Amino acid sequence: MSTNMATSSNYWEDLRKQARQLENELDLKLVSFSKLCTSYSSSSSSKDQRTRDSRTGSVDSSQDNMLVAMTTELEQQLANLSAVNDKMAEYTNTPGVVSHNAALMHTLQRHRDILQDYTHEFHKTKSNFFSLREREDLLGSVHRDIESYKSSTGVNNRRTELFLKEHEHLRNSDSLIDNAISIAMATKENITFQRGMFKSIQTRVTTLANRFPTINSLIQKINLRKRRDSLILGGVIGVCTILLLLYTFH
Repeated sequence: MSTNMATSSNYWEDLRKQARQLENELDLKLVSFSKLCTSYSSSSSSKDQRTRDSRTGSVDSSQDNMLVAMTTELEQQLANLSAVNDKMAEYTNTPGVVSHNAALMHTLQRHRDILQDYTHEFHKTKSNFFSLREREDLLGSVHRDIESYKSSTGVNNRRTELFLKEHEHLRNSDSLIDNAISIAMATKENITFQRGMFKSIQTRVTTLANRFPTINSLIQKINLRKRRDSLILGGVIGVCTILLLLYTFH
């Protein structure tokens, strides 16, 4: 019995070690993946049309291959971590570990949360990378078509200039849209923060408003007592005055 419990405990510890090792590796690779995507974005925005035309066979092609390979590797590691979490979940349902089930479930939930965070971060970075690459491919294709048309005609006519200007305008508009999105996200975060402040203020005001009836009741009692004391004092003074007059005219 004790041997089975020790073996079962060792199995759980092995699963935890595997999960922590995969989580550490994923953390490092996600940071590298994010930096590589950021570097790709910066290099793409700083390139001119000639650099974009020579994209194949250049550093950009190597960078694309590296990003795709890293994407595949991260997907595999996320799948491995998910499989380890599933094994941990199966272990928590083992009849022999019911007495420790609460602690095990807490540990399992923590590893699931980490997996969910890493998966979300990976898909977000991956989506940004592929969107940027599709946009660069589209703009590069447009520019190559313009250059091809320009070469075939052999003249730098007015239409080609218009195409080039329109292409430049599209690139500038794309940059402005990115800036506008960044500003909008910052504004959204600011509004969310202000909403939280307003909600806190509203709660305090409601609390004070709930206290006002008690304060008003206390003030009314004080005023009532003052009015009663004034009436008693007036009555005493009146009686004393009458008695004094009676005594004077007696």
